[in-house]
Amino acid sequence: MTVEEIETVIVGGGQAGLATGYHLTRRGRPHVILEAAPRVGDTWRQRWDSLRLFTPARYCSLPGRPFPAPAWSFPTRVEFADYLADYARQFRLPVRTGAAVRRLSNDGAGFQVETDQARYAARNVVVATGYDHVPRVPEFAAGLDPGIRQLHSADYRHPGQLGDGDVLVVGAGNSGADIALELSRTHRVSLSGRHPGHLPWRIDRRLTPLLCPPVFFAFRHLLTVRTPPGRRLRPYVLEHGGPLIRVRPADLDAAGVVRVPRVTGVRDGRPVLADGSVPRAATVLWCTGYRPDLSWLGFEPDHHRGAVTGHPGLYLVGWLFQYALASAMIQGAGRDAAYVAKQIAFNSIAGDRVRV
Repeated sequence: MTVEEIETVIVGGGQAGLATGYHLTRRGRPHVILEAAPRVGDTWRQRWDSLRLFTPARYCSLPGRPFPAPAWSFPTRVEFADYLADYARQFRLPVRTGAAVRRLSNDGAGFQVETDQARYAARNVVVATGYDHVPRVPEFAAGLDPGIRQLHSADYRHPGQLGDGDVLVVGAGNSGADIALELSRTHRVSLSGRHPGHLPWRIDRRLTPLLCPPVFFAFRHLLTVRTPPGRRLRPYVLEHGGPLIRVRPADLDAAGVVRVPRVTGVRDGRPVLADGSVPRAATVLWCTGYRPDLSWLGFEPDHHRGAVTGHPGLYLVGWLFQYALASAMIQGAGRDAAYVAKQIAFNSIAGDRVRV
């Protein structure tokens, strides 16, 4: 297998990887974007059928190209997937699809990035794979009775998958609330988990153009690792996620969704709640989030604003609360990508001068 030399390899062709590629292109720095899926945007295409993004179109844009929809509408998963594919084409970003990274190593002179088809020698590597890769399910889920159907939100597509019987949705964040609301039309649903908070108004109402900008401004500029409120909030967000954007507790109540405590374990093959009760459930739907797939990296990276500590040339983009509450949101990808691209360009230019 031949080795291709390239200054920077970006691992992941979602919004974070594409935004990083955009900024490196603007700075004239050579790079390649490796995307495991067959097409750009497939990560979004594979989510549940009715999914609409949790933020308005105005905040779904990547640098250089506004999202082509009314500012206060909520794009569908397919619309956003197509936007990403069009974005890559418009800016002629060097995306190579079907290129899942299997291993990353450092020989002291640079990084070696291996896929099934190719190997790359790179001065820099940007990990832009995000958090939505490996479904997170508690270990005790294996103890549930085989007669109870189990499904993670990664595999959920529509209510018809679940068959008859009560549904216990575990995880009360944006995905869990959205799916519980959809399932309530055809099933009796309980929603387990701590309420993560919610925006103080309905985001699809007339006041949204007035109230939404200051809230998202706070997400980007006030709640950061450099401010006391941001530093206090960051540990909570890393553990529990952000607030509900679109669904409110009143919506769940009106739909008949029953709020129950978090699931703490299994007893006699059935889920047990924190208050000791055992809910009836023919299906348990785990909306318990994801963890990054870092098996190819070999360690859990610590970082400062995306620069991985102790590993010069290794960067992250799209990480949860990487710099601000907005970092893992679409609206935050561009700024973090710009910062990382600036560091790469500066260090690469300095390195070129030393070699000359």
